[in-house]
Amino acid sequence: MKIVFCGSMSASKEMVEAEKNLKKLGYETVIPSFVERYAKMEVDSIVKMSAESTRDKMEHDLIRGYFNKIKDSDAILVVNVERRGVKGYVGGNSFLEMGFAFILNKPIYLLNEIPDMGYKDEIVAMRPVILNGDFKKVKSKI
Repeated sequence: MKIVFCGSMSASKEMVEAEKNLKKLGYETVIPSFVERYAKMEVDSIVKMSAESTRDKMEHDLIRGYFNKIKDSDAILVVNVERRGVKGYVGGNSFLEMGFAFILNKPIYLLNEIPDMGYKDEIVAMRPVILNGDFKKVKSKI
């Protein structure tokens, strides 16, 4: 089973850790470009130097490219950590990727709880599986 990771580059350390856990359980993973490099940086530096700036998203067609990765996967895992004072934060790009996965009937996993944000109802309606760090909740058969 192939799982595509979604989330902010500021959650790079958590993505790397989650990837290790899923690989131990035998899953194939796809993580965003440069995650391992970002995982070695401080969060403030990541926010300032994000490779997924608006310009990069347009110049490199990153949104469409990630849609294709989601299309070719079996599920997505949103690494939603606390950000901007919101527990389980899901940013715009991750929310968009969740929508892609939902439309494609792919299972959606959230690393942490659903955040209390303006689009919480939409996230709930996509019926994500909340892992709360327990990677054994990922189902190997779809």
